[in-house]
Amino acid sequence: MKNLILFGPPAAGKGTQAKRLVDQRQMVQLSTGDMLRAAIASGSPLGQKVSGIMERGELVSDDIVIELIEQRLPEAEAAGGAIFDGFPRTLAQAEALDLMLKGRGRQIDQVIRLKVDDEALMQRIAGRFAESGRPDDNPESFKVRLSAYNGQTAPLLPYYENQGKLVEVDGMGSIDEVAKAIDAALDKPR
Repeated sequence: MKNLILFGPPAAGKGTQAKRLVDQRQMVQLSTGDMLRAAIASGSPLGQKVSGIMERGELVSDDIVIELIEQRLPEAEAAGGAIFDGFPRTLAQAEALDLMLKGRGRQIDQVIRLKVDDEALMQRIAGRFAESGRPDDNPESFKVRLSAYNGQTAPLLPYYENQGKLVEVDGMGSIDEVAKAIDAALDKPR
């Protein structure tokens, strides 16, 4: 069983790499973005609440995100591992995740940070928004999300580095180059 966090700002390629790991390593992707979009699509009261938060580019509360993650952990455990994509975003979420996993006799085994350039991300998101029209890909909302990431999430790097779990990968290469670097990090004896 291996639990992995893919770490990086929005649009860094975490989702693309997570899907590849699901296909090749049979891990379960726990993407908070996908889970939140599914909640919105359901039209449930939670989905309606989340919709307004995401359209403003704000981060969804820890309580909501942690509840969504906890519901999916049994599935990940049965598959032999989870890829956390977009979670944790804050130190409080990281600590809550560690406690939740410890209570299940598990832990985060590795954190892979996709290092990317903010300006290149802005260009990437503008192109993605033009294609998809996803409200959370709106360039103005994206600026808010990127700022939130840089202010709230980036400080998690020392948390995982101090645990000896952080590996940095150049996220600006091609999809295949990034995939090879991630595979090398995962296959390296620890």
